[in-house]
Amino acid sequence: MQVRILYFAGLREKLDRADETVSLPPDVRTAGALRRWLVARGGPYAEALGTGKAVRVSVAQAMAVADTPLADGAEVGFFPPVTGG
Repeated sequence: MQVRILYFAGLREKLDRADETVSLPPDVRTAGALRRWLVARGGPYAEALGTGKAVRVSVAQAMAVADTPLADGAEVGFFPPVTGG
């Protein structure tokens, strides 16, 4: 399964990218599992998305929670709780 990930505000700056398209392993099927998979990449991903970091997630442009399922081709957004213009 492939998903497109968008990073907003401070996350975009910390990761030095606005978006990426990734192929997910078979066990990554929810928004929470995606976040854990990204954190496991280490480096700036662990720093920006790790445990205790205030990060919101959307799936298909709707607010999501950790157990929100992902579908092939989904657009997933990660952003701080408050973002500006």
